[in-house]
Amino acid sequence: MTTQQAPAIQVRGMEKSYKELRVLRGVDFEVARGSIFALLGSNGAGKTTAVKILSTLLRPDAGTARVNGFDVATQAAKVRESISLTGQFAAVDEILSGRENLVLVARLRHLAHPGKVADDLLRRFSLTEAGGRKVSTYSGGMRRRLDIAMSLIGDPPAIFLDEPTTGLDPQARIEVWQAVKELAESGTTVLLTTQYLDEAEQLADRIAILHEGRIIVNGTLAELKRLLPPAKVEYIEKQPTLEDVFLSLVGAKA
Repeated sequence: MTTQQAPAIQVRGMEKSYKELRVLRGVDFEVARGSIFALLGSNGAGKTTAVKILSTLLRPDAGTARVNGFDVATQAAKVRESISLTGQFAAVDEILSGRENLVLVARLRHLAHPGKVADDLLRRFSLTEAGGRKVSTYSGGMRRRLDIAMSLIGDPPAIFLDEPTTGLDPQARIEVWQAVKELAESGTTVLLTTQYLDEAEQLADRIAILHEGRIIVNGTLAELKRLLPPAKVEYIEKQPTLEDVFLSLVGAKA
């Protein structure tokens, strides 16, 4: 298998415990290059722990993980050079303008022409008109789009989005969804963690449901829907939603 054909992310037997609490209990999954992969689960399922291991912020207790061909344990610096991580809350400086935030990060990464880098990203994320305004005046969706734009400086081939729409209103969520879709269309690999079923349904090429530290199902949306009995035709045909699949697998109380 060539490097070009190899998955962007490969996880085998990943385990992680905090004292007596087993958070990950042998997790396996792969993420194809240029795709959006959703790690779906309730609070406490282990999603953020998995992302922290993949981004080298934590070491696994067992198992292996490779990102862009690099081992997270033995080649951590190489992994960090080839990824970007966006957490649950926008890491932007509210005193600076949107453009100044982008220029600052481009300079910190020693990129040539930081102003051009900033202007290109403002245009890409529909923030050009707001680029000169202080971030303190931005809406939640604008801040999140700026945060994602900042994480793309340096063109990392893979980006981890850890619950990127937490706390956003419906319109802001739609704005972020569009930005994420455009990332994958441009060739960026996206690993998305979310507890929102509609978010996974809207965005992901593949969905893995993480429950009590294990991947209990992994497939496309169509494959997951086929896990439930066929729709019954009475007066109207109702196809199962991702919510139906999720609750059927993990239980309505999850």
